[in-house]
Amino acid sequence: MIATDTVTVAGEDESIRLDRWFRRHYPALGHSRLERLLRTGRIRVDGKRAHSGDRVATGQAIRIPPLDEMSAPTPHVTRQVSAGDEAMLRDAVLHRDDAVIVLNKPPGLAVQGGSGTERHLDGMLEALRFGSEVRPRLVHRLDKETSGVLVLARTVAAATFLTRAFREKTTRKIYWAIVVGVPRPARGRIELALAKLPGRAGEKMAPAEDGQPAVTYYAVVEHAGTKAALLALMPVTGRTHQLRAHCAAIGTPILGDGKYGGGAAHLPGVPGPRLLHLHARSISLPHPRRGTLAVEAALPPQLQETWRFLGFAEPDGDPFAELEP
Repeated sequence: MIATDTVTVAGEDESIRLDRWFRRHYPALGHSRLERLLRTGRIRVDGKRAHSGDRVATGQAIRIPPLDEMSAPTPHVTRQVSAGDEAMLRDAVLHRDDAVIVLNKPPGLAVQGGSGTERHLDGMLEALRFGSEVRPRLVHRLDKETSGVLVLARTVAAATFLTRAFREKTTRKIYWAIVVGVPRPARGRIELALAKLPGRAGEKMAPAEDGQPAVTYYAVVEHAGTKAALLALMPVTGRTHQLRAHCAAIGTPILGDGKYGGGAAHLPGVPGPRLLHLHARSISLPHPRRGTLAVEAALPPQLQETWRFLGFAEPDGDPFAELEP
């Protein structure tokens, strides 16, 4: 018999149904038995009763009662992290304490695995234990092409706390982006619902009346004539590809974002024409154990080159300071 266990939801399982989570990790546990365990409260999520259709979130703790050998989970295989990747990740650490690690994620590194994606941050987190008994956990995501601030939790309790902070919007995130064209007016609020559209090139977010609410504040910091602008962006919601879809929707796609801007997302002669010019500059959020944690991430070298080419300086301060966090 296997003793009662508590399993933390990993980043790759974010938002899937609870019954699907069990099919993925406990394939021998039949549906009828799962329903019985849920109905009697023997399976709990964050200490509460749950239903098979509930969506799980990264960092949630799922209590697993004793199961027979045939229903046990498939063993977790720890991937070997290369010396180069370990050095890269440790160099990317911006902040580390007993509950939280914050990274400056490089562009081009996927946060989670997927179809055709074997190299990703979630598969390298063993390199960031720093002596801890458990590996850190993802509590939010960035696109593969986006660089900048990414927060990891070092304990189950910290993961639960931080996941709730992101869900309840008690975090404040500022992004920098170079866009093609100059938005008018120079400051504004984009409130445009988004829905996922499946396609051969992968999921894409598109404006839709019946989509999920999405809100972004933007401010033009500098512009190079009428051809390009440096924007500060503050998302209020956290929809997939929200900033990319919103910038394209107002007619100024993010430089290099062919997925949303097509040919209009490119400028002749600009360095790194296929590089997405979007950077998660800073984050401020409640710390799981004490006060507020505020961290900034420097631009990666690839983006610094474009900044210099267009004559942009790195902005100072918070252009949205007057807005409520």
